[in-house]
Formats: sequence, structure tokens, C-alpha cells
Amino acid sequence: MNFISPTRGEMSLNTMFQDILAFVAADPEAGYKLIIGSDSHTRDDLCFVTAVVIHRVGKGARYYYQRHHQRRMYSLRQRIYHEASRSLEVASRLAELLSANGSDLNVEIHLDIGQSGETRELIREIVGMVVGSGFDAKIKPESYGASKVADKHSK
Repeated sequence: MNFISPTRGEMSLNTMFQDILAFVAADPEAGYKLIIGSDSHTRDDLCFVTAVVIHRVGKGARYYYQRHHQRRMYSLRQRIYHEASRSLEVASRLAELLSANGSDLNVEIHLDIGQSGETRELIREIVGMVVGSGFDAKIKPESYGASKVADKHSK
């Protein structure tokens, strides 16, 4: 499970986690959010991008992303569920590392769904899946981890 940092290049999950801890340690008094969001874009195949953002609230952020290509899915519901599942997988792995490290960072899952458009019918199901897994869920317009960061690298 490798990630790409725009400033540091390719790194493993553990190296990314250490980089996140170093970012937090640089200003331990600040407030932080650890955000995971996924988005997808259709080309010849389907490009899924999962982004991990460590946000130093009011003072900037650092992010990492990974791409995954897959054959096309024909249902919007399948795509949205797959995006949420990819985010949950990364969030679960990071939550394990945070727990083992004694860190109390709050993990948010940003979903590429909102009250406008075709995805509004999926909000209850997808948010329920995320919250039921023990994470906070954000939808558009508050889900910038998916709708801005992941979206930028999915095209």
C-alpha cells in the first residue's frame, strides 16, 4: 500500500505515518484533523484515488494519495461504495497505527456525496457504513478531502 507525497515522493504506509507524526510533533499545541477521502474518474478504466490529509487547523496541511485502476463499473452506487470502502480500509490501518502509538488524532472520512445530484439517495447508507465503522463522516460541501484533494489526482 504505497502513497505519493507531492513533496516527498513515493512512500509506504508506515513511512507516511511517521511523516504525519513528525508534522504533528513540529507544532504539538495546534489542533489537527486526519482526513481520508476517495474519489474516482472514468477514462478507459476507472481511476480511484484515496487521499490522506493531515490538517493543522488554521495553519496548513500536508497530504498523500494513492491511485488504483480498475475496470469500469456501470453503477454509480458501486463506485460510491467502492470509494467509501477504500477510504475505510486506509482509515482502519491508520487508526491501528495511531492506537499502537498512543495518539489521539481524530479520523474523519470525507465522502464524495452530497445533498445535490444523484448521490443524495446514498447519503444515509454510506454515512451509516462509515459511522458504524467508528469514524466521523463528512459529506459535500464539507468533504474537501474527497471533493478537492482526491479529485485533483483522479483526472
